[in-house]
Amino acid sequence: MTDRAVPGEATWVEAALREHEEHTRQAGRPAASGPEREQQVLDRIDRARKRRPKVREERITMSHGAGGKATRTLVEAVFLDAFRNPLLEPMEDAAAVEAGGASLALTTDSFVVSPLFFPGGNIGDLAVNGTVNDLAVSGATPLYLSAGFILEEGFGLDELRTIVTSMRDAAERAGVQVVTGDTKVVEKGKADGCFITTAGVGLREPGRLLGVAAAQPGDAVLVSGPIGDHGTTIMLARGELDIEADIVSDTAPLNGLAAALLAVPGLRAMRDATRGGVATILNEVAAEAGVGVVVREDDIPVRTAVRGAAELLGIDPLYVACEGRLVAVVDGAQADEALAAMRAHPLGAGAARIGQITTDPPGTVLLKTAFGGTRIVDLLVGDPLPRIC
Repeated sequence: MTDRAVPGEATWVEAALREHEEHTRQAGRPAASGPEREQQVLDRIDRARKRRPKVREERITMSHGAGGKATRTLVEAVFLDAFRNPLLEPMEDAAAVEAGGASLALTTDSFVVSPLFFPGGNIGDLAVNGTVNDLAVSGATPLYLSAGFILEEGFGLDELRTIVTSMRDAAERAGVQVVTGDTKVVEKGKADGCFITTAGVGLREPGRLLGVAAAQPGDAVLVSGPIGDHGTTIMLARGELDIEADIVSDTAPLNGLAAALLAVPGLRAMRDATRGGVATILNEVAAEAGVGVVVREDDIPVRTAVRGAAELLGIDPLYVACEGRLVAVVDGAQADEALAAMRAHPLGAGAARIGQITTDPPGTVLLKTAFGGTRIVDLLVGDPLPRIC
């Protein structure tokens, strides 16, 4: 899948190419070709990525919430710039904090899925599972959650009871408790029925920190199972497309699977592949660790129905959200042990090794295609997907 630019906005690849060609003209040198030109372009891409992020739009657009390049720019240029501190700067799924001698993980999330009910779940169990998973992939044991509800005037009480019951059941399955919360009601038309905001606290092993910045050349990249199930389910459940497929959301708590992986030596990082999908995680690894990531298209597990629906929709499953899958980076020498640990758990039965960490090109994700070619996998530009979490 190539970048999809919003009107009037070029991708960073196009910008880097233009900068390279302009620089060559101004220097009066003939344009390079072959490997030399490729390296020059990669160097300019790297410099472009290192520039201080700046939001160029005057107002928030839907692309700012899509989990791609615009989201990252907004977060870094506005929120990180304002709140910068050593606990926030790693930009992991949960912050590692110390309180009263205890090592904790703290996370927060908001859920605005449309539709609220979909094959395999609803916004309630999605909210619990998503929060549990952010704690789990940070290496913590999830313990307690909060839940804040923003309800639209006229929302059905039976629907609300169904959502809350799903949250209760999901919390029981994950071994956590919802211990505090808040409720607000807004006028009709000011919300989409029900929004949920959560926070979660977990206990982590003192001194053990996981993070994508720890990735090293030679490490293996693993995924816990078939990707794209949740996002594809949501897109089809919206009913705007005349496509029928036997696909259900993969929403599930990953704390048991994550605990199995934590027992494997050489585990560097775990991330749950939500907004922006696996492609976004791979780009975060490459950017934060300053390494290259090479993945093989043939090794990425995708269900036949998901692949077929994605092709009809014109999207790449690599960018489609999951809610019950994690990506792990582990020392290459322990990759087989990590795979065995994942496959021994029901949620990791379809685990696969999809690629490796390389030295070059730093900050870039490359995909070895099924046809024998290679292409760059960049962060999404624009908002090609509907709200899915």
